[in-house]
Amino acid sequence: MKKQIINFLTITLLAMTFSFLPTTEVAAQCPMCKMSAEQNLKDGGTAGKGLNQGILYMFVMPYLLVGCIGYVWYRNRLTDDNGRGIAHDAN
Repeated sequence: MKKQIINFLTITLLAMTFSFLPTTEVAAQCPMCKMSAEQNLKDGGTAGKGLNQGILYMFVMPYLLVGCIGYVWYRNRLTDDNGRGIAHDAN
């Protein structure tokens, strides 16, 4: 059980690390958002600075959620030596 928790935490930590790493310029904006952000930066505003990272952050979260749910489902579907699921109580 301890090894499984460590594996899960390692995968989660790696996923979070890769999602927050600084990236190169990525054009992840629609043209209207990009134009608005560029105009804001030219006018001295700061609203456009984190727009790309915010979009990429929102893009990664559903995949992490689905991955965590899939991992929990997988762990609950494993069977023991008797062919019964681990989640079942012994009667």
